[in-house]
Amino acid sequence: MALANRSKAVYSTCFFVAGCPFIQKKNNLETDLQSFEHENPYSSDVHVIQLDGREIILIGTAHISRESADLVGRVVENERPDCVCVELDSKRYDALSKRKRWINLNLKEIIYKKQLSTLMVNLILASYQKKLGSRLGVLPGTELLEAITAADRHKIPVALCDRDVRVTMRRAWHATSFFKKAYLLATLFASLFDKTEITEEKLTELKKTDVLSELMQELGEALPELKMVLIDERDTFLAEKIKRAQGEKIVAVVGAGHVEGIKKALFEDRNDQMEEINTIPPVSPVWKVIGWAVPALIIFSIGIIGWKKGGAVAGDNIIYWILANGIPSSIGAALALAHPATIISAFLAAPVTSLTPVIGAGYVTAFVQVMVRPPLAGEFETVLEDMSKVTGWWKNRLLKVFLVFMLAGFGSMIGTWVGGYEIISNLF
Repeated sequence: MALANRSKAVYSTCFFVAGCPFIQKKNNLETDLQSFEHENPYSSDVHVIQLDGREIILIGTAHISRESADLVGRVVENERPDCVCVELDSKRYDALSKRKRWINLNLKEIIYKKQLSTLMVNLILASYQKKLGSRLGVLPGTELLEAITAADRHKIPVALCDRDVRVTMRRAWHATSFFKKAYLLATLFASLFDKTEITEEKLTELKKTDVLSELMQELGEALPELKMVLIDERDTFLAEKIKRAQGEKIVAVVGAGHVEGIKKALFEDRNDQMEEINTIPPVSPVWKVIGWAVPALIIFSIGIIGWKKGGAVAGDNIIYWILANGIPSSIGAALALAHPATIISAFLAAPVTSLTPVIGAGYVTAFVQVMVRPPLAGEFETVLEDMSKVTGWWKNRLLKVFLVFMLAGFGSMIGTWVGGYEIISNLF
């Protein structure tokens, strides 16, 4: 099935970080792994692999499929393995199993730790998955919870085998170029308002090897760095964790897009890669230098202007800097229909935060907005539904915090370039 354009491949990446990979690799194995698999009484989504005297039953699923959930429950019930491995980390397990999880969010702490953008992306992904799941009558990740529930019934140990979602997201962001970041974010936001209908029949078709190979090829061409982090590295991580599971018979439940990669990794020793792929890369020193160089250049320019042209001219440039930063940032906060105190804080904070890479105006205004208009408990519960409606971003107080963060920060960024250009131009 040929894709209409590459944006669909990028669009599909929205599923990966939240644990919903529908994409599958081509089978590049030099050794035909089918020879390692025994006949099984289940569907073609179940792969029975013999490895070092152990039996690994690998189930490839779609995370919003009732059929997959039923299959997982049946396999665990029939096989009674020594351990059940699932494609979850502790954070995503809590997100799936605790329906009241959003109420416990400490927004002040999230803003203080500069994790607001990460939270927003997680919510967007969760919103899109929930929307797809509601059309199919099944919640996202139901088959993973079914595996855990079935294991608990028979007192079978459960292993959470996926990499920490925060590490995955940070590595994916670090690996993506600036322009592709913008492309990905635009696609991510567009997914919120997508009206495409996906049925169980379409999911079944999408899980077929030829379709998934075509989709994987498109993704690899459009965003090879992202594919490496979201698919290839997690294939390795999942496979190594599955091999570390205790027992002679293991049932592993993973997204269909990981099956072929995991099958290859199971027969290779990739333990030496685990530390590297589970580490968040540090920020490049180049960006740190640039982050401090820009404000230093502006301050230096104002100093030179004062020395050459007098204190009055330098004062005029300082006033210009304040207005150039404060006005666009406060306009951004106003467009978000923020509290008046938040709008004022945007005007006051932007000229200062633009001179330091430590914190941005968006974080300051978001914190003020949370202080003066904290989200209500009910708004945390409806946030996923509200995200898919344009008006919901202004009505839901939690989403309004995100709007303030983005629009005030964007206004400050515009002001930095406008004000900086004017001040440096005045040197000559």
